[in-house]
Amino acid sequence: MSRASPYASAPGRVPAAVNAALLLVARLGIASVFFLSGRTKVEGLLAIKASTYALFASEYALPLLPPDLAAELATWSEHLFPVLLVLGLFTRSSAAALLGMTAVIEIFVYPAAWPTHLTWAGLLLPLLAYGGGAWSLEGVWRTWVRKV
Repeated sequence: MSRASPYASAPGRVPAAVNAALLLVARLGIASVFFLSGRTKVEGLLAIKASTYALFASEYALPLLPPDLAAELATWSEHLFPVLLVLGLFTRSSAAALLGMTAVIEIFVYPAAWPTHLTWAGLLLPLLAYGGGAWSLEGVWRTWVRKV
């Protein structure tokens, strides 16, 4: 009597675990970039620095937004969306928002930094396409809903 190997289903599981790990690394990696950038714009918890407003008025100078609004939107975005990515909540929406922010930075602020921005896009696009993966709160929720 032959018994099936306990590893017979391993090939099906390994890619799922690798996929979950890669999406987790992408979430944590890009979240750290934006969160740390956001932290340079504030004092204390979330008090936007005067120097942040000055940067958006002079060096960043976006064509369609008033500098004060742009500074506040960027600062809040660089705090909110990375936290959501780390948790794996609203992953696709958060990735889309940060990809849009990356595009604005590339087009209007630092066009010569395209290698950096391409790297960011490379981390954000899989999150936009696949979501947070199995090792996210969204993934845990999906698993729980299937069992109920």
